[in-house]
Amino acid sequence: MRRTLLSAAAVLALAAPALAQTPQTVEVTPDQLLSPYYEGLKTKSVLPYAGINPVLMPDTTLTRIAVGSCNHQSASQHMWAQIAAANPQLFLMIGDNVYGDNGWDGDAGLESLRRAYALQASHPEFTGFRAKVPMMATWDDHDFGFNDAGGSFPFRGWSETLFETFWGSSEAVKARPGIYESTITGPQGKRVQVIMLDTRFFRSDLKRAGWTKDRPPLGGYLPDDSAGKTVLGEAQWAWLAAELAKPADLRIVVSSTQVLTTAHQFEGWTNFPAERTRLLDLLGKRAKSGLVLLSGDRHAGGIYKVEHTGQTIWELTSSSLNLAFGDDIERSTAREPDAARVGKFYPIENYGLVDIDWQAKRVTVSLKGNTSATLASETFGW
Repeated sequence: MRRTLLSAAAVLALAAPALAQTPQTVEVTPDQLLSPYYEGLKTKSVLPYAGINPVLMPDTTLTRIAVGSCNHQSASQHMWAQIAAANPQLFLMIGDNVYGDNGWDGDAGLESLRRAYALQASHPEFTGFRAKVPMMATWDDHDFGFNDAGGSFPFRGWSETLFETFWGSSEAVKARPGIYESTITGPQGKRVQVIMLDTRFFRSDLKRAGWTKDRPPLGGYLPDDSAGKTVLGEAQWAWLAAELAKPADLRIVVSSTQVLTTAHQFEGWTNFPAERTRLLDLLGKRAKSGLVLLSGDRHAGGIYKVEHTGQTIWELTSSSLNLAFGDDIERSTAREPDAARVGKFYPIENYGLVDIDWQAKRVTVSLKGNTSATLASETFGW
């Protein structure tokens, strides 16, 4: 590599007179610089694959969708059997699907992430579930790069390759930067659009709070409305607008981080208030349909509701499948008072269900605990 760089420098030096000795600025991204290295890795490495997954037939009338996030590859996989027993027709894996940054030493090959995927693929509980239930996936920080990482992560291109290979992403996803995706399933009158956003690949850097002796109890980031800041990137924003204009009867929009709440300054759309408003405005302008937001990330679950431009928007946060940070529900609820949250904040292991009653045009979102008991449930119409 060093000889190659020196040779290139010599060629440029010799060419300088022809360029009237005007210095030429060439912008090269880390992805471009590392492209030859990654092409070599593809031929030398076995990239993990999650296993065969049934296709969700386009004419399926969806009545039950399950959702989960924050699944550690080294922890118990006991939740898969419980979710399977609920008989979902589709499962949405919405971020931190593995914890690939655990043990990462900064290598461009992201070996810890590759190993995390390989370990997850070795669990019969997971592969058995995947062999029976159609799945869609998006990522969050720990299966994207590292904690709270965004668009400036220099190895995001290789991370995307690992993700798309593991989950068997569609050709449409593979053809563009980022992993956002959308599907529409069901006959006319019962069409469900599932929109999986990518809140990592393009996201601007977070604005950190200044150092203090005492760490802020509810996050260390500050809201940032600086010009040019983005969560989705302009290409994904344009794509999302086009998707929301398509005919559908119920839309399920997935963000790996929370959308509605502004009660904390951990990661979430609350970090970028203008982008949050832009999203809510765009959702409000969607073609006529019902709407449910799904999110994860927090290692606790809850149900949220806000009014925006005359519409009521609901969000179910489900986290985590097997990496709970506590079991004191009352303490967790009191620690984070939130006007947008309906009910308590559940730090125990959980998964979510979205049940659709087409006749009544009503949706029930439920949070299920680690014994599948119902923790919280809300029903609303559209």
